[in-house]
Amino acid sequence: MALDVLMVCPYDVAVPGGVQNQAMAMSRELVRRGYRVGLFSPGHQVDEALVSEGIDHLVAGTVRSVAANGSNAPITLSYGQVRAASRRIDLAANAVIHIHEPIAPVMAWPLLARHQRATVATLHRSGVDRAYRVAGSVLQRRLARLDAVCSVSEAARRTGQAAMGLESQVLFNGVDLHGIDVANAWTKTGPTVMFVGRDEPRKGRDVLLEAATLLPHTVTLWVTGHAPEGFESRGARVEFLGVIDEAEKASRLRAADVLCAPSLGGESFGIVLIEGLAASCAVVASDIDGYRQALSGHGVLVPPSNPQVLAEALSLALRPDSVSREAGKTYAASWSVANLVTSYEAVYETARSRFHHRVTA
Repeated sequence: MALDVLMVCPYDVAVPGGVQNQAMAMSRELVRRGYRVGLFSPGHQVDEALVSEGIDHLVAGTVRSVAANGSNAPITLSYGQVRAASRRIDLAANAVIHIHEPIAPVMAWPLLARHQRATVATLHRSGVDRAYRVAGSVLQRRLARLDAVCSVSEAARRTGQAAMGLESQVLFNGVDLHGIDVANAWTKTGPTVMFVGRDEPRKGRDVLLEAATLLPHTVTLWVTGHAPEGFESRGARVEFLGVIDEAEKASRLRAADVLCAPSLGGESFGIVLIEGLAASCAVVASDIDGYRQALSGHGVLVPPSNPQVLAEALSLALRPDSVSREAGKTYAASWSVANLVTSYEAVYETARSRFHHRVTA
C-alpha cells in the first residue's frame, strides 16, 4: 500500500508522552478523513491497536532511554536500522512526510537526508541546551530544505529559531476529544485531584506530593507513576497509579475535580491541561510559558516549586463554585485534533507545492 502521509515520531509510542500522543491522534484523524497513513517510530513491537484503527505502524531501531531537557526520551540510536527501514516504506507520488521533532535522534535523519517527498516538520520542544544546539547546527543544512515548519506553541517557535535557525508557523497541540467524551467516570470517594505525567523531576510531582501534606485527609490524589522509596502519606490520601492507558486516563479525568500540572519548566504547551478542561476539571498549573498559552485564563497558575502556594490553590479549586467548568470545556473544544488536522491539510498542500517547485527548479 502506498501511503499518503507518513507520520514520523522520534519517540517510542508505547511510552506515554505528548509528542507520541500528538502523532497518534493526528494519524487517527487523518485515517478518519480517508488518508492512507503510516506511523514510523522506534521499537520492534507493532502496536496492534493502531493497526486495527487503519494505521500502518512501522517500527525500527532498539529503544533507549536518553536524558534530555530534564526528561528521559525513549529514542533509538540505531541509524542503520532506521535507514534500511525507511528505504522500504512505500509512499505515493504525492505523499507528505510529517516529522515531529526533526532533530531528535534518529528516526527522521535518513528521510531528511534523502528528501524524496514533500516534508513537513513540527517543533514541540521548549528550551535550548548544548546538545540540542549542537544537533541543530549539525543538521541545519538538511533542515533548511524542509518544505514547511510548524510549532506547537510560541515557546517552541522561539526554541526552533534559536537552535536551528528555523522560522515556523505557530499552530497548537490538538486534543483527541472523542476518548474523553465517551469515557465513563471512574469511581471516587470524595474530592479528587489528578496528576498525569512521567515519574521524573521536571514534571514537579515531588512538589505536589509535598503540597499534599498540607491538604485535608478527605482529599484524594490520583498520581501516575510509582511511590518514591520510603514515601509515607500525610495529609491528603495519595493513590499511585503506575502507568495507565489512554482509556483509564480519560475515565479518571472525567471523575477528578482538579487536574494539577506542577511542572518545573521545559513544557512547550501542556496538552494534558486541555484534556483536563475537556473533562470539566478545574486546572491548577505552574506559571510557565507553555502552560500560560495553553490555559489562556481558563485555569489557575502558580509559581513553580512552591508547595505551600500550590496547596492553597488546590484547596480553592476544589470548591464546587471555584471556576466555570463549562467555559473551560467550551474553550478546550477549540483545540480539537480535528481542527488541528484541518490546519495541517493546508500546510501539506503548501509543502507539496514548494517541493514540486524545488524539484522542477
